[in-house]
Amino acid sequence: MVTLGSAGVAAGALGAPAARAAARRLLIKATLADLPTAPEKLKAPLFAEFAEEFWLDYSPHWKPSTRDASRAYIDKRLIPRFGALSVDAIERADINRWRDSMADVGGAFNRSIPVLSVMMQYAEKLGYREKNTNPCRGVSRFKRDLPERYLSADEYRRLGKVLAEHYGANAFVVPALLLLIYTGARVSEIATLRWRYVQFPRLALPDSKTGPKTIYLNPQAIAVLDALQRRGDDQLVFPAMYREVPINLGQHWEKIRRKAALPDVRLHDLRHTFASVAIAKGIPLATIGKLLGHALPETTARYAHLADEVISESADRICSSLANSMGMTA
Repeated sequence: MVTLGSAGVAAGALGAPAARAAARRLLIKATLADLPTAPEKLKAPLFAEFAEEFWLDYSPHWKPSTRDASRAYIDKRLIPRFGALSVDAIERADINRWRDSMADVGGAFNRSIPVLSVMMQYAEKLGYREKNTNPCRGVSRFKRDLPERYLSADEYRRLGKVLAEHYGANAFVVPALLLLIYTGARVSEIATLRWRYVQFPRLALPDSKTGPKTIYLNPQAIAVLDALQRRGDDQLVFPAMYREVPINLGQHWEKIRRKAALPDVRLHDLRHTFASVAIAKGIPLATIGKLLGHALPETTARYAHLADEVISESADRICSSLANSMGMTA
């Protein structure tokens, strides 16, 4: 039993409010005494050791392609640079020095740092680092000037002629390329397409680079699929020649683009051109983003300059027509 004070008006006596306050303090103290003490901060391992712990826990949640690429970045870029450092000792200055050392391979840095950032976040969750100390946060990426190639009408005619005359061993090559051209889909989305995803008038992909995706089919794309013999629902629409694996369109594209005198055109440029043609037809960027399956509006915004060019050309034509009507041609 605990005595808080004496009753009455003696020097040690407590009034009722003070007694209640003292009792609350004692109750709180007793309650806290029964709670488990906070665990001590875990001793952080070396980055090379942590990389394996991270991999076992985290990598099963990635797609196979992401796992393969991330494993390569960890082994070739991250462990050689940070392996001997304790996970909790890696600071922003270390990241900046690493960035400066990779100026000649900026693309590799840009692809590696998101993996390192995820690893640092996971280290925080495991208690190896203090919360909100991710040293990768806010580090600028290298700007990359990747030229976007857009096919002209004449180049499309050349490509169409080559596709019409192409008689390769794999009869699925031309239909797959035509579906790429008509839909603006990603190469992987067409190469891995299965018949159960074909739900006219759309393709219902359960997964893609940005998650589940719907690809809307126009009459030309539907005609391409209608011309194929439908196989089992779980079978690929465009298989490789001798095995039930996705067709390697890149391998065939190299020969086709040379025949069409388009040696600098990448398969991904067909997707860019789909967007440029849509803009030329006055289709809003938001709609184009949905057609292409962009998760973020910022991704579609890369084509905004094309929309500006179309508007500028339209203004020129309008003003030229007005000037002609007023007899004020330059």
